Amino acid sequence: MALSVSKGAVCMIAGVGEGTGAACARRFAAAGYRIAMLARDRERLERLAAELEGAKGYVCDVSDLDRVMATAEAVRIEMGAPSVLIHNAVSGILEGGGASRFLDGDPARLERNFRINTTSLLYLARAVAPAMVEAGTGAIVVTGNTSALRGKANFAYFAPTKAAQRILAQAMARDLGPQGVHVAYVLIDAAIDTPRTRPVFAADKPDAFFCRPSAIADEIFHVAHQDRSAWSFDVEIRPDAENW
Repeated sequence: MALSVSKGAVCMIAGVGEGTGAACARRFAAAGYRIAMLARDRERLERLAAELEGAKGYVCDVSDLDRVMATAEAVRIEMGAPSVLIHNAVSGILEGGGASRFLDGDPARLERNFRINTTSLLYLARAVAPAMVEAGTGAIVVTGNTSALRGKANFAYFAPTKAAQRILAQAMARDLGPQGVHVAYVLIDAAIDTPRTRPVFAADKPDAFFCRPSAIADEIFHVAHQDRSAWSFDVEIRPDAENW
């Protein structure tokens, strides 16, 4: 039996940017979820909250772990226990000067990226999992990329944190799965089509080069609602023209 789409159920999304996070908020809201949106940008949160019925924004920098826990508790009190958590918060490519080799840049970036990409997942999952286990149902979906599987020379401060994120999610899946909670890792092997990423990665590329946020959100929704007899953990998505 799949996770039921109960009208008014809560979906918490950490990392609601202009791309995947906002698209997930819209997709799950369209299915009847009330969306708890975590991001640093208050203006974006207010704009989305006005657009989506029942949505509420929470200003939260997930590198601040005390703030993460306080925000998770605020969501529980104000909206109810989430039945879905989407961890989409990410740091390391565009922030702090972008990609760099291990002899370049500031090594402190690795620790900050780890807090955002991996440790905040641990804290948020620990906050929402007990209620999911008690209910015997729930979904935790983590967004990743190919850095979770390979360490390119110029991703020394980023790839280790995404690899750790995936392994953490795998450990959670093996723990929580038998208790009715589906944990999955959606690996996006593509440049995502957002105003921020286009000029950085592929300003001269056609639309077909990019992965559309709405398509990513559709797949995340599907994964979160798979039948329990056929759960996925590793899910890879990419445009048809992507080399792999």
